[in-house]
Amino acid sequence: MILLIAHHKGGVGKSTLAINLAVAFQQQGKKIHVLETDPTVSTTSRWADDREDAGLPPVITTRKQGRLAATLKELEEQNDVVLIDTAGKDSPEMRSAMTAADVLLVPTGTSQADLDSTLDLATTIENARDYNENLKTLIVIARASTHAMSDEVQEARKYLEVFPTDATVANVVIHHRKSYQSTLSEGISVVESKDPKAKAEIQLLSQEILALKDQVK
Repeated sequence: MILLIAHHKGGVGKSTLAINLAVAFQQQGKKIHVLETDPTVSTTSRWADDREDAGLPPVITTRKQGRLAATLKELEEQNDVVLIDTAGKDSPEMRSAMTAADVLLVPTGTSQADLDSTLDLATTIENARDYNENLKTLIVIARASTHAMSDEVQEARKYLEVFPTDATVANVVIHHRKSYQSTLSEGISVVESKDPKAKAEIQLLSQEILALKDQVK
């Protein structure tokens, strides 16, 4: 499976999801490769180095810019899951990966700016489907408030109902939890941490991704 994590806005949690999902899939016995395509940021590759230095099961991570289709085809033949962590902008790498991916995971915050930007991504997705008609899109609400009285998730779901292309909004919500940042600096994932809520979020999201990938159009 080729899993593209992308958005043309920064700060929505792409690298955080790439890192944590990589370990979640790894713990399911899958062979994983992460492709980091942002030439200006190396969050994922630094995390992978820290992980290896700590003696933890390595998550193979490489950096690549430009056209990705041929590289992704080769990596898919060698791995069970290839995760692509893209820059927080409209980029050649994002568009190239969309033509090869099985699932496009779109994280979005709950702010109006994040939601508006997510809707703006629909045209890019539709253009990619001219070349990859089997591309499935999963939107996941991320960095959501943990406050019990907050209604921001419900409001975000309602707003995303008008997404102008075929897409699924994930049942699971990724909340703004301290463990997502603290584990990043330690080279581990929340699925290896002592935070059961964050662990459950990532594990459930990995299951939703696999279920969506296996759906027949």
